[in-house]
Amino acid sequence: MKRYQPPLTLTPQMLALVAEISEQVGRLTAQRSEALTPQLRRGNRIRTIQASLAIENNTLSVEQVTAVLDGKRVLGLPREIQEVRNAFAAYDAMPGWQQQRQADLLAAHALLMQGLIDDAGRYRQGGVGIYREGRLLHMAPPASRVASLMRDLLRWLGASDWHPLIASCVFHYEFEFIHPFADGNGRMGRLWQTLILSQWRPVLAYLPVETVIRDQQESYYTALAAADQAAEATPFVEFMLAALRQALQEAGQSDQVNEQVTDQVVRLLQALPPGVALKSSELMQRLGLSHRPTFTQNYLKPALAAGLIEMTDPASPRSPVQQYRRKSL
Repeated sequence: MKRYQPPLTLTPQMLALVAEISEQVGRLTAQRSEALTPQLRRGNRIRTIQASLAIENNTLSVEQVTAVLDGKRVLGLPREIQEVRNAFAAYDAMPGWQQQRQADLLAAHALLMQGLIDDAGRYRQGGVGIYREGRLLHMAPPASRVASLMRDLLRWLGASDWHPLIASCVFHYEFEFIHPFADGNGRMGRLWQTLILSQWRPVLAYLPVETVIRDQQESYYTALAAADQAAEATPFVEFMLAALRQALQEAGQSDQVNEQVTDQVVRLLQALPPGVALKSSELMQRLGLSHRPTFTQNYLKPALAAGLIEMTDPASPRSPVQQYRRKSL
C-alpha cells in the first residue's frame, strides 16, 4: 500500500528561506552554546507560552504568566491560569517525546488540556471547524476519519527525508487541516512543530516563534486558508518559514542587545540593594536618568527579561504604585 505523501510544491522562496534559516541557526547555536543560561531558557519559554495562548484569546501578560509559574497569586480567570500551568508542563515534558509517536502526541494533548476539556488526550468524536470572528474558515474532516488521517501523517513524519524545516511546517499545516481534537489544536500544532525543530537543532526548543505568529495572526490564518484553497501546504510553509526567519533575526538582535546593556543592568542592580523595593521613578533618580524610555528599554526590561529583578505586583504590571526588587535566585 502506497504511503501518504502530503502535497507540496517546492518554490524558490521556500528554498531560499531554508538556506537563510539554516545559516542563522548555525550562528545562533555558536552564540548560545554557553550563553543560553537556565534563566534565558525560562524567559524564552515564558514568552512562547504567553504568545501561543494569546493567539487562543488568553489575556494574561508575560508578567502575569511569570507570576503564575512562580506560584504567586494572580488576578485572572481560573481557566487562563490553568492554561498557563498546562502549557508549561507540556513544554517541560517535550524532550521525552518522539515526533512520530501517536502515544506521545496524545499525552501532550492530555497535558495541554488537562482540566479544560473532558476528552483531553483523545481524538474528537464530533465535527469541528476553524472560526475567525464568527466566520467559518475551514471545516475539518469528519471524526470517523481522524484516527486514520493522523496515523498516515505521523507515519509520513517518521519516514520523511524532507528537510526538518519544511517537514515541520508541512506537519503543522496538515495537523491544523485534520483538526484532530475537540479543542487545543492551534497550540498543539505549534508545540509539535517546536518538538520537530528541536530534535533537528536543540537551540530551537527555546525560539519563541509564537511571538511572531501572535503579531501576524491575521496573516497566519490567511496562510492556512490559502493552503486550503490551493489543496497543498505551500502558502502556509512559506509563511511559517518567514516567521521562523524573523524569530531568529530577533533572537540574534536580542543577544547583541544583551551584550550592550550588561553595564546598564549592573548599574541598575547596584542601585537596587537586596531586600529593597523601589518605584521606577526612584530607580531613575538613583541612576541619574531623566529619560524614561531609555531607562525602560536599556535598564528595566533587560533586567526583568534576565530574571534578575521582579515586580512587587506582577498581576498589575502598569500599576502606578508598582515597585521592583531583586529576585531571589
